Amino acid sequence: MNQHVNAIANRLSLRQPQRDALEILDRVCKIIKPDKESDLKQALEIIRSEFPTVSDFERGFPSLCFALATGVGKTRLMGAFIAYLYRSKKSRHFFVLAPNLTIYNKLIADFTPGTRKYVFQGISEFAFDTPEIITGDNYESGIGIRNEARLQKQMFDTSAIHINIFNISKINSEVRGDKAPRIKRLSEYIGESYFEYLSKLDDLVLLMDESHRYRASAGVRAINDLKPILGLELTATPQVEKAGKADPFKNVIYSYPLSNALNDGFVKEPAVATRENFDAKNYEQDALERLKLEDGVRIHEETKVQLELYARENDKPIVKPFMLVVAQDTVHADSLLKIMHEVTFFEGNYKGKVITVHSNLRGDEKDETVQQLLTVEDPANPTEIVIHVNMLKEGWDVTNLYTIVPLRTANSRTLVEQSIGRGLRLPYGKRVGVPAVDRLTIVSHDKFQEIIDQANRPDSIIRTGIVIGKDIPDKKSALVIIPSSLESRILGPETTGTPSTQKLLFDKPEERQVAQETLAVIHREYEKLRRSADLKDETIQKELAAKVTTALTNKFGMLPVAMPDVDVAKVVKETTDHYVEMSIDIPRIFVVPTGEVTSGYVDFDLDASRVHYQPVDNQILIQHLHDHDRYRLNTASRIATEERFEDYLVSGLVDFDDISYDDHSEILYKLAGQCVAHLRSYLKDDDAVFNVLMAHRKELVRLIHAQMQEHFEEHATSYEAKVNKGFVTLRSLNYTAAAGEKARPFRTPVDEKQLIRGMLFDGFAKCLYASQKFDSDSERRLSVVLENDKSVLKWFKPPKGVFQILYNRNDDEYIPDFVAET
Repeated sequence: MNQHVNAIANRLSLRQPQRDALEILDRVCKIIKPDKESDLKQALEIIRSEFPTVSDFERGFPSLCFALATGVGKTRLMGAFIAYLYRSKKSRHFFVLAPNLTIYNKLIADFTPGTRKYVFQGISEFAFDTPEIITGDNYESGIGIRNEARLQKQMFDTSAIHINIFNISKINSEVRGDKAPRIKRLSEYIGESYFEYLSKLDDLVLLMDESHRYRASAGVRAINDLKPILGLELTATPQVEKAGKADPFKNVIYSYPLSNALNDGFVKEPAVATRENFDAKNYEQDALERLKLEDGVRIHEETKVQLELYARENDKPIVKPFMLVVAQDTVHADSLLKIMHEVTFFEGNYKGKVITVHSNLRGDEKDETVQQLLTVEDPANPTEIVIHVNMLKEGWDVTNLYTIVPLRTANSRTLVEQSIGRGLRLPYGKRVGVPAVDRLTIVSHDKFQEIIDQANRPDSIIRTGIVIGKDIPDKKSALVIIPSSLESRILGPETTGTPSTQKLLFDKPEERQVAQETLAVIHREYEKLRRSADLKDETIQKELAAKVTTALTNKFGMLPVAMPDVDVAKVVKETTDHYVEMSIDIPRIFVVPTGEVTSGYVDFDLDASRVHYQPVDNQILIQHLHDHDRYRLNTASRIATEERFEDYLVSGLVDFDDISYDDHSEILYKLAGQCVAHLRSYLKDDDAVFNVLMAHRKELVRLIHAQMQEHFEEHATSYEAKVNKGFVTLRSLNYTAAAGEKARPFRTPVDEKQLIRGMLFDGFAKCLYASQKFDSDSERRLSVVLENDKSVLKWFKPPKGVFQILYNRNDDEYIPDFVAET
């Protein structure tokens, strides 16, 4: 891999799709030379020879589209592109194009040092000489002009790079009086227009965010007039709608569609919700809309508690979710706002928490609304519901949109493919395994089945999509089982099911049967030893041989009759010797308290401020569109069995293993009482409180327990580290690979590096597995280093479960890339 690609990918923590795209740009820059004198037709032929999906640049210069699904990280990839082109000395002048004001402002923020999503965080070159940002608001000051001609010849000196960020309207809109846009007018600073100055630069690279917005004739002409040496287009929708039909881009060099992002867990899981046994014929339009709004709020409140619960249980920042309501027009939006501010709408609890966004807003009202919209992720922002009328398109990137209620007339395809786009981003950067935290829910009672059917169509964006980047043949995947070298040499193909080129340790099937039982006994009873070498102890060898003999006798009856020519003790010893030789001891270290130990929960007050559950009438049904899982918000229809409301919560809390009723009853009833008091503070009567307690008892109990964990204290005289277990038996590796894929010599360089994750490699002498798969060419090269290094005795890439290094309260396992013994 190119050293610049590797360094940038690591420093920016690029996801695999972003890294793949960067590798493709690196390859493009190697096979063509981007400059103003390049032959466009010849450049296209060269690129098409390696990337057949590119049939036309569709511009007056080489322009390539990287189509990444919403939420995968197009802006971060844009920063990686710029860093690469600068480090590889291809360019130091960049022009970033935005399709609208929202994205324009977002890009300026993301390219400004010190901001939350700064795209160059970790790039050392830009830490000292921060890029000069020229925008549509400051270019007239001359900030983007290089005053000394020598800098054009000595392009890669130490002065800062220039990144121009402009809204497309600044360069293609004509103004009153039939005059040219201001950027194209004569500037007294340079004796020409700034646009003309940019067009004369020898190294200008154009980056187009949401490039599907620049396909109109005026936009194309304006962009061509800039005369960049290279165009890099980014979009999630590489197509233009013409007369109701999609016209795909012809210059897509890499595609990572939503279906892939869903499978890889980079975005939320879209789901659709309705009521069980719902019949739209039973509702007038106004009643149906109100029902959708109310059920949307119920789902929103459920999500709010689940997010807090996850955050507290996993020591994460608490995410404040909000609900998006899609209105038909501005009048409809205002009427919805009025409904949600009424006292009859959940006791008036949402008054002051709802904002509307539409084109009729003016002046201070618009400024205030926009500010609330831009800070909707901030826990201090009271907004919980946003009503919009076709105003929130590309560029509004939030991670806390969890519920969408579409009330605008639209077909099912529009609902599936457009409505979900604004809410796909994950607040923690990855899925966490909690459905409510990983899910975006669309509330659509009347179109529920229609949306389900649409999502299951073969051409649905949730079901289809292939990764473009090479002419990859459509091969079926197959499961590849690779036994460890220990299994291969001792057990042979008849037990492992996999042919091996290694010489077997035992020739007779009966001896291999004894060896197999020896491994089973070691795994079952002896991995508690500190070191695998302890297995060679004479006493342990006698014990091991006796246990193997007993196990085999139980299987075959009289062992001497079943295996007359087998010396069990000898086979056990040889198997054990080989086991030690073909293993790497991996210690298990635990920190434990010693001396007098006291523990318990300290007194605190429950924080239930985010709990706002509403009474539930009927069961609400939620179905995931991608994996078909179904969930229900439970009803509260049971008869009271406890004397006090607090008892329902306390009875659930004492079910936790770490809570003793006798030791903690006082604090349990205090916290349960505070929870009930909070419910009473916003619900109209005790019937409503009972309803909520029955419907959400489990979640409320978990919330109280999670907060108790934050107030648990343990005091010990001292702590010490103990090694409890020293080694494990290596298991077979399970991989998927293209059917018919044959192992390749690991020392042979790989040309198609972006395909390396689907390849198998063999030929190792020190690896504890005959074959291995690698995630990158860097890993393959490291295996060469390990094989060549005389100090390395053995190595392998560990599968899941070998190390058992757990973090995030034991819900995630850390898996090292390599293990080597020297």
